[in-house]
Amino acid sequence: MKKLIALFATTAIASGSAMGAIALSGSASVSYDDNGSGASSTSFDGDITVTGTAGGTTYTQSMDIDGGTTRTVGVTGSSLSTTIGPVTITADMYDENDAATNSTTGGNIADSGDNRSITVSLDAPVGDATIGLDDSGDVTVSGTFSGVTLTHTIQAGSDKTVGSASIAGMDISLTNDGGATDWSIGTTVAGTAVTLGSDKSISAVFGVTGNTVTVSHTAERAAAAAASVLKHPTTQKDAYTTVAISRDLTSGATLAATYNTFDSSLTLKASVAF
Repeated sequence: MKKLIALFATTAIASGSAMGAIALSGSASVSYDDNGSGASSTSFDGDITVTGTAGGTTYTQSMDIDGGTTRTVGVTGSSLSTTIGPVTITADMYDENDAATNSTTGGNIADSGDNRSITVSLDAPVGDATIGLDDSGDVTVSGTFSGVTLTHTIQAGSDKTVGSASIAGMDISLTNDGGATDWSIGTTVAGTAVTLGSDKSISAVFGVTGNTVTVSHTAERAAAAAASVLKHPTTQKDAYTTVAISRDLTSGATLAATYNTFDSSLTLKASVAF
């Protein structure tokens, strides 16, 4: 009994003394969508994140607190990271269900299994390079050299390289994953931020902080067979454009309206973050 009381006292003291190192953040929103010619709908969302820090160790827990129709709190992420000298150890402790809820875009038919992981990174004294190793055996080398940020992952089957740089006022990113290449180029002209993508997409953002307009065009999506027996096929979808207006209110909330040419729908959303 004495040992039990001592254990309880130690736990209580540790919890109380750590309160100053706990950060709480979150967001809540409500959206109304007229769904074009379809029936209108209203949706709600509430999320909260708790972050605890002790020295070089950080634990983060994120949760979906609105619960939808089930009215329950659901975990959406759980991770632990600690730094010991030049070594950083990160553990993803949440095994999410990555089955595709939308079966039209080639996602997984069923949950792919346990996707928890541990990654060990080493700040190697080779320029600004960082070398990482995860529990699947993948080796990642990343760093910034002469303004160019590169990340190369050596993995079974096919390697992956991601690069980004700002050159002459343009932000350029390039990804090569097993021979398939995607790129995007962004720049700001007369206060308007324009981004072009290799998938024939284009977006433009203009306005001032707290009052912006975003126009985005998404190219036609071609139909494709399933990449494997574990994935859904991809269905065809026509090109469409969205126009979104966002404005910060003096109440602390943000009001946004989005029009989608694909189904002529208008969505109104009020949200607040803390």
